[in-house]
Amino acid sequence: MSTAILTGQPVPGSSIEGDLRSLGFDVRVAADAADAERLVAEAPCEQRVALVDARFVGHVHALRLGLTDPRFPLAAVPGAVTAQPEGRVTLTRALARDNSAGGGTALAVDSLPDRIVTALADDGAEVYRPELGSLVAAVPADPQARNEARQAVADVDDEAVRLKSAVKSRDGFFTTHFISPYSRYLARWCARRGLTPNQVTTASLITALIAAACAATGTRGGFIAAGVLLIASFVLDCTDGQLARYSLQYSTLGAWLDATFDRAKEYAYYAGLALGAARGGDDVWALALGAMILQTCRHVVDFSFNEANHDATANTSPTAALSDKLDSVGWTVWVRRMIVLPIGERWAMIAVLTAATTPRITFYALLIGCAFAATYTTAGRVLRSLTRKAQRTDRAAQALVDLADNGPAAGLLARVARAPLGGPLVAAVGGAVVLAAALFSGVTWAPVAGAFVYAVAAGQALYRPLKGALDWLVPPLFRAAEYGTVLILAAKADVNGALPAAFGLVAAVAYHHYDTVYRIRGNAGAPPAWLVRAIGGHEGRTLLVTVLAALLTASQFTVALTVLAVAVALLVLVESIRFWVSAGAPAVHDEGEPA
Repeated sequence: MSTAILTGQPVPGSSIEGDLRSLGFDVRVAADAADAERLVAEAPCEQRVALVDARFVGHVHALRLGLTDPRFPLAAVPGAVTAQPEGRVTLTRALARDNSAGGGTALAVDSLPDRIVTALADDGAEVYRPELGSLVAAVPADPQARNEARQAVADVDDEAVRLKSAVKSRDGFFTTHFISPYSRYLARWCARRGLTPNQVTTASLITALIAAACAATGTRGGFIAAGVLLIASFVLDCTDGQLARYSLQYSTLGAWLDATFDRAKEYAYYAGLALGAARGGDDVWALALGAMILQTCRHVVDFSFNEANHDATANTSPTAALSDKLDSVGWTVWVRRMIVLPIGERWAMIAVLTAATTPRITFYALLIGCAFAATYTTAGRVLRSLTRKAQRTDRAAQALVDLADNGPAAGLLARVARAPLGGPLVAAVGGAVVLAAALFSGVTWAPVAGAFVYAVAAGQALYRPLKGALDWLVPPLFRAAEYGTVLILAAKADVNGALPAAFGLVAAVAYHHYDTVYRIRGNAGAPPAWLVRAIGGHEGRTLLVTVLAALLTASQFTVALTVLAVAVALLVLVESIRFWVSAGAPAVHDEGEPA
């Protein structure tokens, strides 16, 4: 159990002890600052410890936000400071220094927790201070101020604020107006029954997989049920994050589940639609794979642009200023959020079209909508990059290199034939060569030659640090080239099973690329080098697939793609699971709305 140490003069009738116990703290009372230091030292080292001024007046949820969030080693609100085990040494050092300086002599009129927070800031320690909004957290200096603070507490509904804050501040139109108005209450219902966000996330995945199975039946009833279940899965998907924010139940496992299950659900549903269409005699596997490729490349554009610019200096542009100006006009915010087809709008469209039309029409609409959204967002990002004077950091450049996913073949070819070239132009040329060779050439070995040129281009693209204005385009260009080559060669094989096998291979590789993104976001670095070498890097896999297509018959090529998909999936999943359940995994929780 966590330990809370009350300091300062007690106030008759104060509810602070009960409030702290309701939050799971074992409450101790310190006679003075020296006693507080002793109690901190005696508290179990593996547990959270908090210092709270006995005169504190405020909402319970303000204390919850400041003292129970598991993501931050040190956190504080006015009148209270807390440390998790990793921040205990820093807190203890600040407390000891305050005592040695004679801080305890002012304990009756001053707030020890607030003095400690100041000392931590002076030491350069990062102390998280939650945004309280209308919530009250104060240490009144006299009876009149105490009465005013208590009245302020009574004037604000603690539970209403808690429910409102459970919803992400920036969501899509469909999510904001059609899901969150009731899903937040479902989150509270789950919290009161002891359910965890991970359990709700798992329920969302299971519901989506059942929806995919219903779509795979190929019947009208199955399609209607699939659409309804897909919306139900999305409701649960919103609920899990709202439950995490409502009850502050953040975890590394939850971060991993949340980061990967959305894509698993959506792409499994694509596969279900393709299977259902096949039962009706319509082969739409190429459309399903195309939709997955387009959606993944859109995400990589978002991830690469954000990583390239989130810590850049002088990061302004007229385009960004215009965007901010448009956002100041209420209705344009929602229009701009809708046209990028975020997950809520996208899943709603898929669900409705599945129930009312055919898989082919659903995929056509999805491809058209995603293509328009991709063009809109990518063009905007290109304009911002060309008009801003951003200076990108070494960390940003390394993140782009990690997202590029170059393998040993590109590294070797770059060392053998190094030229002063690099960046997105080289990546685009190399990708165009391999895609054109696969699509237009009737010569069996032409795609292999194209893949070799692509591997050379991959090495040259990373010849210099990726700090140029458009260098964030390198990773998405590589994704489009690799995934597109697999799609084209599988389609040209023209045998049953080739495109489903290609779908499985791209899904496995895409998982690896998503996993890389979320590791980088958590400042944990890229996946280990041995994994990238083992699965060949993007250029190695592209070269291998083209060689297999040239050497093998169509049916043999299908088997080879299946084996390759299984091998890649096993390697990346085992390593990913090992990392995300380890103690060193970052607690990454995306508060944005992915496209």
